[in-house]
Amino acid sequence: MKPILFNFSDPELEKFIIDMGQPKFRAKQLREWLNRGAPDFASMKNIPESLRTELDCIAQTLPVKIVKKLESSDGETTKFLLELHDGEQIECVLMRTTYGNSVCVSSQAGCAMGCRFCASTLLGLKRNLTPNEIYSQILIAQWELRSDRISDKPIRPNGDANNGDVSHIVIMGTGEPLQNTENVIGFIERANREMGIGWRRITLSTCGIVDGIDRLIEWNRPINLAISLHAPTDELRSQIMPINNRYKLSDVLDAAWRFTDNHNRQLMIEYILLGKRNENGETVLYNATPEHAEKLSELLHGKNCMVNLIPWNAVDERDFASLSGNAVHRFQDILIKNGIHTRIRRERGTDIGSACGQLRLNNAKNK
Repeated sequence: MKPILFNFSDPELEKFIIDMGQPKFRAKQLREWLNRGAPDFASMKNIPESLRTELDCIAQTLPVKIVKKLESSDGETTKFLLELHDGEQIECVLMRTTYGNSVCVSSQAGCAMGCRFCASTLLGLKRNLTPNEIYSQILIAQWELRSDRISDKPIRPNGDANNGDVSHIVIMGTGEPLQNTENVIGFIERANREMGIGWRRITLSTCGIVDGIDRLIEWNRPINLAISLHAPTDELRSQIMPINNRYKLSDVLDAAWRFTDNHNRQLMIEYILLGKRNENGETVLYNATPEHAEKLSELLHGKNCMVNLIPWNAVDERDFASLSGNAVHRFQDILIKNGIHTRIRRERGTDIGSACGQLRLNNAKNK
């Protein structure tokens, strides 16, 4: 396996360069390119071509390599399929929005949670990602944004004072972040320290690992927390989310309220709206009936939270069905009537399979 230069300390990188017979200052040049997210040595224009060629034969720049890159037709979403040093694959998504440039990163290769509606868990959990492997996803997106600026690609104005760089991070990609808590915390600390991304622009999404939420409380940083709820009762949630057999709804929400109360932050509740096909082939409501909306309202009444309703992005291997826009809005209307702050997540990149795990799964099936 080729050594990954990004993982080297500065002294290790200097020794590597000197052992190649190169002057020490080349290590500083390399470090600058690595910190900018250069995906290959060919991009490093102030380094002699002969050295770039030699480096390409014996080393790798980042802990991840781009296998595939897909662009949505509206130019707002870019999805990357990335390969790790051991051949495992992950995904990250760059979203260019009106409030800034947001990157959704993966925290694990695969997922062990077994949620019945999700593509990420179909191949099982392979391993946790290191802080460098998570951080490199941000660098890949950052490099893409800088490439936008020197190409003919129109830059979407976002009104954000970040000069078109990554401004927001969501840890909502493949994997359960709170099964890899310490590495995720290490990644967040680095993104805050080295990229200047504020705590309040970082969101971590969990299906409800109570021990992990308690660790975040102990860590005591004012990031945003999102809970993947997806059902208003234990009975229904256990049917689609096996984790509910370990951590009941009340335990998960109690831990989440403790976290958000510490920092006066609004809790995000994620709720995927699912349908099922009946024996006549008609789509019927599964977790999105008016009764479910009322129960969810009771669960969240008087709490500082926002419900993010997510229309389900179809996965062939799952036996759920997508709901009509009318059904989604009827569910939202009930929540709003009951005083629950609610929005419907805008679907991004549906033409490139941007739902979590889809690109990785499709690539595995085509091998």
